[in-house]
Amino acid sequence: MLVLVSMPNAPSVKYNGFIYPSEADCQVARYELHEAYNEKSTEYKETTVIDSYCVEFESFPIAGLNKTGA
Repeated sequence: MLVLVSMPNAPSVKYNGFIYPSEADCQVARYELHEAYNEKSTEYKETTVIDSYCVEFESFPIAGLNKTGA
């Protein structure tokens, strides 16, 4: 998931990336991110704007990505 964050007077848009084992997992995380943002105060939302995208791509295997810890 690619998360973009914009704030007034910032020199650029900040971004962060997260890897999920499936599109469904990414969509759940994206929904939760936006729900958390929507619960923030009006003052926070007046100075911080976020958006996020689930971007599917092929990658080399990532050790431990599909482990559930169970």
